[in-house]
Amino acid sequence: MNKESKEINIKDIRFNVMAVLLIAIFCFSISPITFQNDTFYTIKIGEHILNNGIDMHDPFSFHDLEYTYPHWLYDVVIYLIYRIGGQVGIYISTIVLSIILGILMYFTNVKLTKNKLTSFIITIGAMYFLKDFITARAQLVTFILFVLTIYFIEQFLATKKKRYAIGLIIIPIIIANVHVAVFPFYFILYLPYIVEYMIYILSNSRIIITTTKIKNLHKKLKNTENQKEIEEIKDKILNLEQKNECLKKRYKKANDNPYKIKITGNDNVKLLIIIMIICILTGFLTPLGTTPYTYLVKTMQGDTMNNISEHLPLTLVDNLNFMCILIIFLSILIFTDTKIRLSDLFMLSGLLLLTFYSRRQESMFIIVCAFILNRLICSMFDKYNPNGCDKTIKLICRPLPMISAIAIILIVCVNIYKPKIKDHFINEKTYPVDAATFILDNLDIENIRLYNEYNYGSYLLFRGIPVFVDSRADLYSPEFNKGVTVFNDFLNLSGVNNDNIEETLDKYHITHLIMYKKSKLRTFIKQDEEKYNLLYEDDYFCIYERKKV
Repeated sequence: MNKESKEINIKDIRFNVMAVLLIAIFCFSISPITFQNDTFYTIKIGEHILNNGIDMHDPFSFHDLEYTYPHWLYDVVIYLIYRIGGQVGIYISTIVLSIILGILMYFTNVKLTKNKLTSFIITIGAMYFLKDFITARAQLVTFILFVLTIYFIEQFLATKKKRYAIGLIIIPIIIANVHVAVFPFYFILYLPYIVEYMIYILSNSRIIITTTKIKNLHKKLKNTENQKEIEEIKDKILNLEQKNECLKKRYKKANDNPYKIKITGNDNVKLLIIIMIICILTGFLTPLGTTPYTYLVKTMQGDTMNNISEHLPLTLVDNLNFMCILIIFLSILIFTDTKIRLSDLFMLSGLLLLTFYSRRQESMFIIVCAFILNRLICSMFDKYNPNGCDKTIKLICRPLPMISAIAIILIVCVNIYKPKIKDHFINEKTYPVDAATFILDNLDIENIRLYNEYNYGSYLLFRGIPVFVDSRADLYSPEFNKGVTVFNDFLNLSGVNNDNIEETLDKYHITHLIMYKKSKLRTFIKQDEEKYNLLYEDDYFCIYERKKV
């Protein structure tokens, strides 16, 4: 290794070390301290599975419902972490998964584009936009798995190595047990590559047909002894070969310098299709039966998606971050001479459509399209300033610029983390901590029927209190439990949407109610207080007992 190559290698290592450390610190700063409501039922379900197995029955509400345990393996792991490390353990696990996601995104970007500088910047930006999705939920694990999926697909198409195929088969098995709701999404990641290859085949169909004719003529030539016929066949072969050569030159010229979209043909896609078919069958490698194939379909058929914030359509004007991402993509594609791969265009368009359909998919758009954006930016730099990134990396790797870069990132991290310093694992404004203690100390939880609201039901069941509803919306819908209308009845009760409040409460034999002090139902009850006894009240919650008539 010559001196210049050695210096480049040292600078690459130095930049990688700096990038990994800064990404880790940044991921730590965006990891939330306060738990999200799903975390509470995750812990309790994990405990229940370890004690009772997967019984396909919900033990936490008083409705006696069937339950599919859609992320049973994650629930078990999180409970074990909680049992060992408590709330601190859950927080640390979120930080660790966040850091793994960030570092994996960086190295995948580097591997796909060979550009460390843009990979670092894109990764920091992507993790910043993902900060609202970083929480102790199964989705954090699937984010990591989807990054690996993109990496394995790209590497398999480039190298055809078996280890990437094995990785692609293992991932859906994990997803089917960790987060079954996104099992179908795994296969969406294959489609752009397959469709691009199909279009490539169609666009080159004339060449393929002509090549096939030439092969058939060669076979015929071997079996022909008539000299005149031999000469005729040779003439036909020559004409077809000349025609084919012209077609190849024309298509090569068009592909080498396309207007905006590059179409490439990779025969390894044929093997990728076989891998995808094998992966479809991996959904049976779970104790949940056919749930990986039915869960998402049932969820989309119900009303829950129309009433849960994260499932609602994305409104662009209300989402400045997403608007900025789209502007960057459009600016590169419209105002520069940068080309985009057809598979990337399909991926970008498909994920954009899914995101507008459900804002929950914004996270998947950010994760997957970060690689596309990095590829576009690198392509733009290669055209307009080929050595710019290398020169910048050399500059940054000098002592003073490196210290300055580190200082800037650290200042950003401190500003992100500073507002969270006083946060608690459980936000008492959101979750009824003291009210739950009052219920456990003063009420017979085995014999009462407690109405509660959706957002903190998971905390109540975490405390061992049977609930009316919690954030497992699918559990309370007729798509998963025939004839059950708990979720819709909750919407009507919480919004006071009809005149049959008392009838709905009687339907479920409700004896007690807990609610936010500022809820609509509280206002309704205060107008008819002779039917209710106020048992408890604090700054945020109140508990009523229904008087016996």
